Amino acid sequence: MFVDTHTHLDDARYSHDRDAVMARAREAGVEAFVTIGCDLSSSLAAVALADQYDSVYAAIGVHPHEVRHIADGWYDELLRLARHKKVVAYGEIGLDYHYNHSSPKEQQDRFREQVQLARELKLPVIVHTREAQEDTIAILREEQASEVGGVFHCFSGDAWLAKDALDLGFYLSFSGIVTFQNAAMLREIAKTVPLDRLLIETDCPYLAPVPYRGKRNEPAYVAHVADKLAAIHGTLSPTDIGFRTTENAKRLFKIA
Repeated sequence: MFVDTHTHLDDARYSHDRDAVMARAREAGVEAFVTIGCDLSSSLAAVALADQYDSVYAAIGVHPHEVRHIADGWYDELLRLARHKKVVAYGEIGLDYHYNHSSPKEQQDRFREQVQLARELKLPVIVHTREAQEDTIAILREEQASEVGGVFHCFSGDAWLAKDALDLGFYLSFSGIVTFQNAAMLREIAKTVPLDRLLIETDCPYLAPVPYRGKRNEPAYVAHVADKLAAIHGTLSPTDIGFRTTENAKRLFKIA
């Protein structure tokens, strides 16, 4: 059985067949999903989906691309949402210097604020980082994020980022990227991650794994991530990866 720890099930690309997508995931062995907030509206949608589906849990927060839109009352509303029994994490939050849809300074300030909120709420954080490794680690350290822990989602960084994240007590989550032909270095890093710090995800509808690369991703395909991680480790089966990552997800997000 699998837990897909990072989905965007509210995406409009599922609007015509979401129930079928969920059914295919269950047939593939996915027993639980965490669907992610990227701004206020998607955080509201994540909680609504958690209400609709027993197997869905929600995370709330504002993605670094979107922090320029934070307005009066957003944090109050996120605090209200966090009281929902199926909100299990704060995120995705972090830094992204690739596109800079929000300025680096604004991203840093809002990242700090949101880590502080997560600590106040006692929720683990879901971290997005791209081309911002040093600042991401520095802010997590300075804001004492280790008190609540969390996960570096869709991990695609280098060995130093993996080490820094693990030293902070965080988990690393691998997505369909690990199946891509040009991801040899990432596969080497995945091999070194302690099995009690390993998670799997799809980040659907993005980043579909081989053999679906370029198509709409969906939670059923998390099994392909588990297959690849099992092949990387060599001595483990996909069932072993499923068991280990499911136990880790339940521990981090405190889900039954």
